Amino acid sequence: MPFTLQAQHKHANGEEHSSHSHYTKHDTTPAHKLIYPSNTPDRIISNLTEDAAHTFAVNWRTDQQVTNGVVEVALATDGPEFLLRDVLKINAVSEKFENQNRNEPLVRAYYHSALIKNLQPNTTYVYRVGNGQKDDGYWSEWFQITTARTDMKEPFSFIYFGDAQNDVKSLWSRVIRNSYRQFPQVDFMLHAGDLISDRDSNLEWGEWFHAGSFIHATVPSVMTPGNHEYRDGVLTSLWKPQFTLPENGPIEELKETCFVIDYQDMKLISIDSEGFDESMEARVAQVKWLDSVLQSNTKKWITITTHYPVYSTKQGRDNWELREAIKPLIDKYEVDLVLQGHDHTYARGFPENEGKGLTVVKDAGTVYAVSVSGPKMYESEDQEWMVRRGEYTQLFQIITVTENTISYGAYTPIGTLYDAFEIIKKKGKKKVINKVPDSLIRLKSDFVEPK
Repeated sequence: MPFTLQAQHKHANGEEHSSHSHYTKHDTTPAHKLIYPSNTPDRIISNLTEDAAHTFAVNWRTDQQVTNGVVEVALATDGPEFLLRDVLKINAVSEKFENQNRNEPLVRAYYHSALIKNLQPNTTYVYRVGNGQKDDGYWSEWFQITTARTDMKEPFSFIYFGDAQNDVKSLWSRVIRNSYRQFPQVDFMLHAGDLISDRDSNLEWGEWFHAGSFIHATVPSVMTPGNHEYRDGVLTSLWKPQFTLPENGPIEELKETCFVIDYQDMKLISIDSEGFDESMEARVAQVKWLDSVLQSNTKKWITITTHYPVYSTKQGRDNWELREAIKPLIDKYEVDLVLQGHDHTYARGFPENEGKGLTVVKDAGTVYAVSVSGPKMYESEDQEWMVRRGEYTQLFQIITVTENTISYGAYTPIGTLYDAFEIIKKKGKKKVINKVPDSLIRLKSDFVEPK
């Protein structure tokens, strides 16, 4: 008898039904599996902590039938023998939550978060999240994650993304996935704001988590909010349930948006530029706090991430208040890198234009980068501070930090190198070696007819 596809199946009571999703009450909602939770954990993400050598944070979501969360953690082994040993169980903090974004259905969920402590540096662990019961249907798969090193001379690397924002499932997914495929040993991923477009959209956040899938759970992420994580000066209510980020910022309203992380021999600082723009209290607090953080710094390298560019890529998008407030501190404390988003183009260079057209720039100051990883594209203008610019190009940046060098490469989703440079710092002196590929600048007008 030939094999045929059956459009119907029998339930336990013998009744036949046509094939359907088991989210029956949600079947009429497009992309309902991205929007609604179930009793199996989803939106699982590990976040970078203040002490990444000894801790990591993990967050996930379930439906409201699962009211508690548990993380199981063990040393990774060559086979499944870690299951035969003592598996550590950590109770999560669980929060009942519901929200309804405009033009979307009401979503009810539980969000769970846990901080895994007392780990060994540079060690690979396995973990899974669930409800603590034996039924595997309530658990995630086992993930592997590796803690940071404590040797300041050991190299590490991270990937920096500008705005994902639009068509995240459709067109951003290949960017994050190929970044991981090309650099699978990366230590963490940094997002410079506007992860999605509509701050409270469960569909858009569902697309963002879907695009990164297991990568989010195995490579720790750190993110600064953009203007699209805000609306009318209010941060999305999903930010803190979904992520666990450091709470060492200057004031309560900036917890988990403005913070500092010491990662090996680099100080990584998040400035909440939308908070800076919307609130005078947040503006004053961040400037005072940044001065204090940089004044007490003992790390060799300093990287700042902020969504709004200190130097924008086009007139009319200038953030002069931000620049006038923090650039004196950036210069005073000789910050190495400023990583930004928002302008939906690419640019990288030096504000004083030291070294434009040169291969080696001596006594180099801060290097500023603006990038975009999603498909929403604007146009830019050639400016004095720029060494390399580009339009209509989705990019991710791999940044590798060693004892005396920061190496930076900007890549397209198909792996084409678009920009590169090195910062070399020895005995208090810093130089930049530009390694711009011998390829044409990409402009939107090359691909899209002007209207």
